[in-house]
Amino acid sequence: MKDESRLNSARFFTLAVGIIITASAVYADESAQTQEPAELTLRVPAFTAYTLPDPDAARIAQRRGVTGWTDPQTSVNWYGLFRHTGRLSVSVVLRLDDGAASNLKMTLGEQSRQTRAIGQGDGTPVTADFGVFEIRQTGYQRLMLESLNEPGRPFGDPEALLLEGPALNDAHFNLKPRRNAASVHLSYTVPSDVEIAAFYCEVTGLEDPTATFYMACGWHRGYFGMQVNSPVERRIIFSVWDSGGEPIDRSKVAQKDRVMLMDKGDGVYSGDFGNEGTGGHSHLKYMWRTGQKQRFVVTAEPVDETFTIFSGYYFHPDSRQWMLISSWKAPKEGGYLRRPHSFSENFWGSNGHLVRKALYGNQWILTTEGRWIELTQASFSHDATGRSDRLDRFMGVENGQFFLSHGGFVDGFTRFGETFTRPAVGTAPDDIVLPRKNVNIKAILD
Repeated sequence: MKDESRLNSARFFTLAVGIIITASAVYADESAQTQEPAELTLRVPAFTAYTLPDPDAARIAQRRGVTGWTDPQTSVNWYGLFRHTGRLSVSVVLRLDDGAASNLKMTLGEQSRQTRAIGQGDGTPVTADFGVFEIRQTGYQRLMLESLNEPGRPFGDPEALLLEGPALNDAHFNLKPRRNAASVHLSYTVPSDVEIAAFYCEVTGLEDPTATFYMACGWHRGYFGMQVNSPVERRIIFSVWDSGGEPIDRSKVAQKDRVMLMDKGDGVYSGDFGNEGTGGHSHLKYMWRTGQKQRFVVTAEPVDETFTIFSGYYFHPDSRQWMLISSWKAPKEGGYLRRPHSFSENFWGSNGHLVRKALYGNQWILTTEGRWIELTQASFSHDATGRSDRLDRFMGVENGQFFLSHGGFVDGFTRFGETFTRPAVGTAPDDIVLPRKNVNIKAILD
């Protein structure tokens, strides 16, 4: 009996424990199902925003966010990529003087909300709550903050945009103070067994925001292209790097490592550059036209085993002739052009929200044997900003030419390293008559 009793007791205990465990699991499962998931939240710093229509209408800096916002015609704008639709609560943290009131408006797509913020006596930033919006379609969205105050009244200094809700699932915003669009590059596929005496490229700028550099002919020692400096100034730029490893200050570069100016064209300025490596810089102020093809050729002429003269020539649209921008004698060389490439750069961040786009076409290299080779294949790359901060960067083929595009918060992207092929033109340029009388390159061209 005792053994049977113990067996029955064991069976009862096992059954009871099983029931308890099962009941606990069911209860835990039901609790997990009824418990509300934590809301997704995101704080987007104000130093990532842009002011419109004037990109310089307020001061934007990492330490203080947006300051000096006093014009009611100016809006403060954030851009973000939403990969899911759904609810989104929006508010803005800003600084206001004690007792000061600010009437503000937030717009997202076709939805707008208004609110009023009042400054606290202890100087603590206040939160302007605009309520709930709906993300109705995926892709990039703009969140626009406007002032409803009279001119001269304090609007407040925005510190951050606060977002909350399921629409934030897998959303992407730039959270870093660098507001530039990513720099984008194309690297040409070149036969490995050739020496390149000249590199020719045509560029057509399709968009022309200030602070844009469309670089046509790049190689291992320099770059050559066209730039938008202001609404009333554009430049043709040719620069060659020194041999020293100094990244910032050219005064620290030994004379033996410096490139030396040999010649330059009429109206061309020449001088030093730094902060991106050091070297010799030259530019021609010329209002090149958007939508019009610009032509560039860079040449290499070895002087001996240790020096090479690099020269940049621009086909001037007004005179319809090739002109020398400048020639530089580079130490620690003695060879020809290597790694031909092109790129597009947004070199100032205040208008990094704007699209930059150019066509790059009809690329050719001239070998030391006098043979022209067309470059029809190129691969895409971008800088560190394009890796995770700004995803709006593209390369492709359009109208028989490569294109580079960046900025604008445009949907989609091009993968790093992706290769493209453009249709061959088939006929090398036959009108390159260069003004500089260097025997080597003229002999090859002739």
